[in-house]
Amino acid sequence: MADLLSWLLSFFILVTTLGIVLYQLMCLADLELDFINPYDLATKINQVIMLEFLSHGSLCVLHLLSGHWLMFLLCLPYVYYNATLYTERQHLVDVTEIFNQLKWQKMQRICKLAYLACLVILSIFWMIWSILDEEEM
Repeated sequence: MADLLSWLLSFFILVTTLGIVLYQLMCLADLELDFINPYDLATKINQVIMLEFLSHGSLCVLHLLSGHWLMFLLCLPYVYYNATLYTERQHLVDVTEIFNQLKWQKMQRICKLAYLACLVILSIFWMIWSILDEEEM
């Protein structure tokens, strides 16, 4: 039962992180279509960027503590990338450079979105696996 609960918690954390990245991508699309100004965009994205980092970091810790080693190892590259961005102080969106970096910022969010979607699929698979494993007992 504890295994199922850890997979459910993992799923909800992943969906939250996925929603945050999708929100950032929608804000960047709004800037590209000129629905929002660069200052408002930077404010919106910079407010949620640390939440994204913390939610995925907590997901990685959850997998480590629950003993899901494969998922922990699959989460590590994303955590390392976020930690590298944070230590190099490149995690925040710069208002003055956003138009020069718009294509790169969108591509970065799309890659994060694809990576998180793969993790969600794996999480659903392992959640179903743990349900079926409990029924056999």
